[in-house]
Amino acid sequence: MTGAIRPGEFIRMDETAVDLQVSVTPVREALLTLRGEGMVNLAPHRGYVVAELTRQDVEDIFWLQGVLAVELAVRISKTVTPEQLDELSELNNQLKATIASGRPADVAAAEFEFHRVHNRIADGGKLAWFLLNATRYTPQDLYASDPQWGEVACESHAKLIEAYRNGDRDEVVTQTRRQFTDGAERLTRHLESVGLWADDTIAEASTES
Repeated sequence: MTGAIRPGEFIRMDETAVDLQVSVTPVREALLTLRGEGMVNLAPHRGYVVAELTRQDVEDIFWLQGVLAVELAVRISKTVTPEQLDELSELNNQLKATIASGRPADVAAAEFEFHRVHNRIADGGKLAWFLLNATRYTPQDLYASDPQWGEVACESHAKLIEAYRNGDRDEVVTQTRRQFTDGAERLTRHLESVGLWADDTIAEASTES
């Protein structure tokens, strides 16, 4: 999802196992899972190759996440208690402090904890499970390393909590969607910057000329 391994590149199980300091077995199992999710393809007698990742793919992934998250947020707006909102505020403050520390792994963990507690309030176990699986495609380290993203995330969380307190359903939906729109835009810009879609840009330029 970050473009570190490009579409069309082969993933060598032996080399990957060495890089990750594991045996070949978990690498093979992971590649089977990724194949089932459409992230890699199997080339007969040649191994696994990274599948194409388009701009539309990125938009679709975050659109799906946003739809699920909005439904959970709307449910939360009907039942959330002041005590639960206080807990979310404290978790958001912890996220701010973690961002200031500059350790991406800690930032990603704090962000995950905020949303874990938030989604649990909705009492929609299956829906939250689907959202969790959809967010597996989100490159957390990429965002956790971006202080600008952290600023937007904390601000959006704070506005979301305030909207819950005020019973403002429209603002709840707006702030929930904002987080996923921002995520899609940041990932798209990153993939453009690393040249993942350079051929698309060249083709568009040729067409225009």
